[in-house]
Formats: sequence, C-alpha cells, structure tokens
Amino acid sequence: MNPVLELREVNVSYGPFRALFGVSLTVVAGGSVALLGANGAGKTTVARVASGLVAPTSGSVLVDGEDLTGVRPHQYARAGVAHAPEGRSVFATLTVAENLRLSFHRTHGASGLTRALDRAYDLFPQLGDRRSQIAGTLSGGEQRMLSIARVLVDPPKVLIADELSLGLAPIIIDEVYRTLRAIREAGTAMLIVEQQVGQALQLCDRVAVLAHGAVEWEGPADEAGDVMVGRMFTTGGDG
Repeated sequence: MNPVLELREVNVSYGPFRALFGVSLTVVAGGSVALLGANGAGKTTVARVASGLVAPTSGSVLVDGEDLTGVRPHQYARAGVAHAPEGRSVFATLTVAENLRLSFHRTHGASGLTRALDRAYDLFPQLGDRRSQIAGTLSGGEQRMLSIARVLVDPPKVLIADELSLGLAPIIIDEVYRTLRAIREAGTAMLIVEQQVGQALQLCDRVAVLAHGAVEWEGPADEAGDVMVGRMFTTGGDG
C-alpha cells in the first residue's frame, strides 16, 4: 500500500543534545503503527517531527509522497496531518460547548458549526451530557476527551496521537480507544505513541520500538508480544 507518512533517516538535536538517531518509519494509507518505548526514549520527539512541530537536524519527512521537511506545522495540517498531543489543552474557564465552538468555528465556519458539534457529541457522548459544564471542572479524562474531540471530528488523513491514555482511568482509556478504532475504520492512518502496550497492540497492525532515540525493532503487531516480554514501561512524557 502507498505510504501516507514517512520519516527517512531522521536525526534531531537540541543544541548539543542528540535526541533521535537515524529514525525511519512508514505509515501506509489506512494503516496504524504503534511507537512504543520507555520514558525518555524519544517518542514525543518523533511525534513532533511527524507533525512539523520539530524540524529534523537531518533526514526528511514525507506526507503522501510530498517532502514537507522543515515547513511550518500549518502546512502539515493542510496536507491532512493532525496531532493530538499529550496533555489536556482546554480553555478551563469556558464550557465544553464554548471550547468546541471556538475550535470548530475556525475550522468549519458558521455553516459547519452545528454538524461539527453533533459529530463531537456522537464521538464522545459524555461531552454531550456535559456541554454546559465549565471545562475546568471536568475530570482529567473528560478534559482529554474534549481536547481529542477537536481533532477527530473530521477524520484526518493521518492522526499522530501522543500518549492519549496518559493519566487516565481504565474506563476512559477504553472510550478513547473505541473512538480511535472508529476513526481508523473510517480510513485514517495512525501513528500511536503509547505506553499502554496492550491497547496499542490491539489497535495497530505494526509496531516500532524506540530506545535511546533509535528504532530498536520494527515488525507486525502480532509478533511484538514476544519482543515486549520483560520490558518495563513507566508512565509520564518523554523528550
């Protein structure tokens, strides 16, 4: 199948600190790759490179065959790349509905606002139940749903999801992954950066294991279980 996202021999340095070493990854159209690794392995840096938030020191990033290396993040977005970063990223003093309207008015305009809101509430019914609630009073999991809903209402060509389950209760993680499966079935390709190994393996067809800024192993998800045996993953973000 045709690659929709490619990282080719990507190196990244932050000043004197080397973060990535020759990372190559391919996500095919409609496919899903889980990027796994311990805290500090460089997973978040890979996610940021793949969405244009960090420019490689060397190497290249291609979306649908077009070289986007070094361009601004909004050009990645125009090419169909959506990035759901770790954290909550909500306006705490606004209601759920106001948070969504702010985002959707910019991306869908006044004419598409109602449809976008309905879609968000279909994806996450809990948000519909709390549409009038101040976002800062939501649980951590509900705030995470709110931030994700703003990205997933219109399924992108490629979704880069960075530690979506971080700090969430198991029941909320199940809800988030239910939505990710629905988005994937609709045709969105995915790069899932995750420490929840079980959830990631169920969703993805391929796995890449990152260690010390380099790809240590890559292969089919059904072969990854043996590779992961004995590995310990801690919670928290990485560099």
